[in-house]
Amino acid sequence: MGKLIIPKGYKPILSLRDTQRAIKLVKDTFQTKLAKAFSLDRITAPIIVPGETGINDDLTGVERKVQFTMKNVEGTAEVVQSLAKWKRYALYRYGYEEGTGIYTDMNAIRRDDEVDNLHSIFVDQWDWEYVISKEQRTIEFLINTAQKIMDCFVETHEEVKQQFPQIKREFCREIFPITTQQLQEMYMEWEPKEREEMVTKRYRTVFVMQIGGGLHEGIPHDGRAPDYDDWMLNGDLLLWDDLLGCAVEISSMGIRVDKESLIRQLKISGNEDRLQYDYHKKIVDGELPLTIGGGIGQSRLCMLMLEKAHIGEVQVSVWPREMVEECAKKGIVLL
Repeated sequence: MGKLIIPKGYKPILSLRDTQRAIKLVKDTFQTKLAKAFSLDRITAPIIVPGETGINDDLTGVERKVQFTMKNVEGTAEVVQSLAKWKRYALYRYGYEEGTGIYTDMNAIRRDDEVDNLHSIFVDQWDWEYVISKEQRTIEFLINTAQKIMDCFVETHEEVKQQFPQIKREFCREIFPITTQQLQEMYMEWEPKEREEMVTKRYRTVFVMQIGGGLHEGIPHDGRAPDYDDWMLNGDLLLWDDLLGCAVEISSMGIRVDKESLIRQLKISGNEDRLQYDYHKKIVDGELPLTIGGGIGQSRLCMLMLEKAHIGEVQVSVWPREMVEECAKKGIVLL
């Protein structure tokens, strides 16, 4: 179990019933704004994929997937960890063109996540993907995309506050972009996650970029799978949560690998064997479109907007017994 934070004197500002109404309002409003901002169609998406295709998200490469065999289907199925690769393939299959894209409700199980106020083994997020041109594969385009997502967040929050005026929290709309190398130089004596906390506390809304590749001393800021984001063109969107006193990542996104960055990153990470998979071959052959995409945490958005202390107040999952008991003593009701 991860560290549990109990805010002093915490009391939910919304009843359980109002919380459910507010969750629906947040989700309905935000996804509408996101779809309009990027010309996205909502599509259906899988919760399981064939294990031998290499289409599942490997996250940092060490997390165990939930796998099982089936009665009438050969091979092994895997519960998705995210849809980073699947979405790009879907854009190719469905014939999407530059300037358009897709989004979906993605439900996943990440069995190795340490559960705490922000983490659950059940993951619910909006996974989105958008077709871009070669000229748009720039850090400037990446930053502009992150800002548009933050605009959707703030506009949604304002509408929620109109319906539930007891919500008083404010958020900084303008993002502060910074690369992992710049972050290291700013806080040389601190560990990567501590740097994220410090910069987010200072600037409130931060976009940490270029995650996965090595810094000057060769050690990555954090792990990133080598076959979906370009490590030079990705980032995490972080907001400061005064209630918990920590940074909260609400979105991980990136411009996806092209042929050159895929081959380079697979070589660096020692995963060149993945080039045997159809998905990777289609990138090398230039069949898959150039895209940008990411995931946006639904429950974390609800947590922040509704001033909740625990992600279990806005989603139903499985928690350690001691966590459930401790939360109940402190007025945190886990659904």
